[in-house]
Amino acid sequence: MNNEVYLDNNATTCVDEKVLEAMMPYFKQNYANPSSMYDSAKVSAKAIEIAREQVQNLLGAEDKKSIIFTSCATESANTAIRGVVEKYGNSENNHIITTQVEHPCVLNVYHYLEKKGYSATYVGVDENGDLDIENLLSKITPKTILLSVMHANNETGAVYPVLDIAKEAKKINKNIKVFVDGVQAAGKIPINLKDSDIDFYSISGHKFHAPKGVGAMYYKKGNLFEPLLIGGHQENSLRAGTQNTPYIVGLGSAAQLALENLDFENDRVKKLRDKLEDGILSRLKNAKLNSKSKTRVPNTTNIGFEYIEGELILLYLNDLKIYASSGSACTSGSLDPSHVLRAQKVPFTSLHGSIRFSLSRFTKEDEIDFAIEKTDEVIRKLAKISPFQNELRALGL
Repeated sequence: MNNEVYLDNNATTCVDEKVLEAMMPYFKQNYANPSSMYDSAKVSAKAIEIAREQVQNLLGAEDKKSIIFTSCATESANTAIRGVVEKYGNSENNHIITTQVEHPCVLNVYHYLEKKGYSATYVGVDENGDLDIENLLSKITPKTILLSVMHANNETGAVYPVLDIAKEAKKINKNIKVFVDGVQAAGKIPINLKDSDIDFYSISGHKFHAPKGVGAMYYKKGNLFEPLLIGGHQENSLRAGTQNTPYIVGLGSAAQLALENLDFENDRVKKLRDKLEDGILSRLKNAKLNSKSKTRVPNTTNIGFEYIEGELILLYLNDLKIYASSGSACTSGSLDPSHVLRAQKVPFTSLHGSIRFSLSRFTKEDEIDFAIEKTDEVIRKLAKISPFQNELRALGL
């Protein structure tokens, strides 16, 4: 077993050695600007187009031209959301819809647009973390220009039926645009955007073993939007800026590897996730499962420990070199409990003690065994200093 047990793969993943190997030539030998005209530049340009095809295949997109490379999922989300409202929004059509459990890169753009005069609706989830689809669709009006629904939740792993949602949304308002944050779905579950009603879809390389600093956005053919970055002609004049060839190559390589490993994710990784989940829940009577959706990505579980402070749990696990999180890395500086778990109405007794464990295809079984054993020890140790002694004793702690 490694000295460190890394169980925070929804925050970021290690770069696959094969990805790094694919990237290296574009730092030294093939470093030419892909927009230039000479032969060495054409090598870089060709590598970018190969990567575009690899991302197309991962997303099941109809055409590689529908893939735009970006710096990250946050840029992709801003490009899609702000690009749509700037193109189609006006005093008459100013309604936008999303869910209460979106990643901050979506929610905070919606909050920003509200300040600009847009009317936003935020749809909740049930106690299992699932969306009420009928309720969501009922919010669509003739004035609605955009609907944003994530494919998989980054904190609980819940998967939402985005293909069906997009299809039904278009029946209600044929002009509505549908954006899907696919960051936590890419590389974990099959994706097939071809012939779907999804207009925009975002991914981030560092969530599936590519480096940080590169992402992509899919846009359905025929969709018009205002570019976020204006400048040169790169990415068909839809995303200006010199293309980051080595990182784009890395994203493409990671996309190909992720597609090849989908069965492994949904078999081996899921079994390890279930073993971790079952091991903790069977040992600790104050452990409650927050990831209760029947449809989940295979690598994620979220467990609430009643009457124990989550930050203390993470600190004690950190001392043992076991790394997990209390939610999105983008909100880790906040002392507020998870907005996702609050929307799910997780009881106060375990809300502040909820921990997300997220695996990858590089997670080993002995690491899971170690994490189960040490999490048990940590919770029992913290129970002895908790102010809720009576409640914990009643639970055998």
